[in-house]
Formats: sequence, C-alpha cells, structure tokens
Amino acid sequence: TLENIQVACLLSSAKNNNNPIDTERNLRYMNWIDKLERKHGRFCIPNLMLVIIVGQGMVFLANLLNPGIGIISKFTLFWPAVMHGEIWRLITFIFVPNAGSVVSLVITLYFYYFIGHTLENTWGDFKFNLYYLCGMIGVILGGVIMGVGTAYYINMSLFFAFAMLYPDMQVLLFFIIPVKMKYLALASAALTLLDFLTGSGAIKMSIVFSLLNFLLFFGGDFFRTVKQEIKYAKTRRLWKQQNQNYRR
Repeated sequence: TLENIQVACLLSSAKNNNNPIDTERNLRYMNWIDKLERKHGRFCIPNLMLVIIVGQGMVFLANLLNPGIGIISKFTLFWPAVMHGEIWRLITFIFVPNAGSVVSLVITLYFYYFIGHTLENTWGDFKFNLYYLCGMIGVILGGVIMGVGTAYYINMSLFFAFAMLYPDMQVLLFFIIPVKMKYLALASAALTLLDFLTGSGAIKMSIVFSLLNFLLFFGGDFFRTVKQEIKYAKTRRLWKQQNQNYRR
C-alpha cells in the first residue's frame, strides 16, 4: 500500500545526486495547461497541500476526541447522501485522513506535505491546483457510478507525479539500501495493480478515475519512459550475458 511506501521513504535519507530535473523536458507536453494558466492563473489556492494536510489533521483530531459525532462518515464521499443535499461531501472527502493511529497520521501527513510542496514549487500553485482538481473530479465521477469515493488514490497520483519529475532522486531505505524514486514508484504501481485486480468494483473505479490526472499530465511521457526502461533493462541483461561468455 501507499503507507508502506511512505514509511520506507521517511525511514530514509534522500539525495538528489546533483541532478536537477530537466523542467523543459518534463513539462513539454503541458502546453495546454500553460495556456490555461495564462488566462486563469489567478484562480488558485496557494499552499494547497498545506491546507489539505492541516484539514486532515483537524478531522483526525476531532474524530479522536469525539468519535460520537461521526465526522469522518459525514465528510466521506457517499453519492446517495450528496443527492439528498449533503453537497459538502464533494469537497470534504479530501480531508478524510488515511491513518488509523497518531504515528501513522504523522508519517502520512509529512509524506504528503513533502511530495505536494515539492510539486507546488516545481509547477507553481495553479498547475498543482489543477492536477489535484482533476484527481478530485475523477473521484467524484467514480462516486457517481459506484456510490462512494476516496482521496487515497489521488494522493497516490501525487507520488507518481513526483517520481516522474524526480526519477533519479535516491533514498536510503532504513538508512541502508539505496533505491531511486522511480523504483519505489514501480513498486507502488505494482501494489496498485494488485489492488485493482483483487479489489471490488468500487476499488477498481476509484483507482481508474483517481489516476486520470496523472495520465492527463504525464500519459505520453510515462509510456515513453516505461519503454525506455524496458529497453535499457534488456540491453543491460544482454551486455552481462556477453561479458560472461567473453570471460569464459
């Protein structure tokens, strides 16, 4: 799950390897977003990720101190309730924390802030707002079809976006094992695929619609990167085989 990746990242030290991202290369497919930003760039929420994690922290605290009010159930995206006038659920579901304990909450919120704040600095407030909004719209569309929705996979899409922009950032898992962000993202993607294959219809819809923002922003570049990594792996394996044969 994403929480496992979060724990792995936080029990590590990150290194940029002195290789800053090539912003022009990674954002070349965002021309339509640039045009949208020039026209409507003033309509955004600065420090959106901070707003979201503070909201999640407050909801968690309110539920912890007074579970009888059922704040989480009232904030969750439940489409039948929306149709009965509880329209606030269309927004408040992003403030429902994906944590069952205080320790898990601290890890989760710190991870979200680190990832989200970095994306905000890379893209700017408007593009980050748009990315998150597209994820929210996807969740709502899934909720219309399946009746429920969750922000869990929107946050997953943030991690995937970070890995696309900073694929070679290296973390030392448990301060021992060096792993690049792109490999952590692949592991996370594998777990998401497992959730999709074994989950209910609601889970499947939630995954598909929640990750539409990632495909919208990174679709072409993502598939090109996957092809390049596969080609590189095959070339490296062939080189090793030839080198072994040469030594013999």
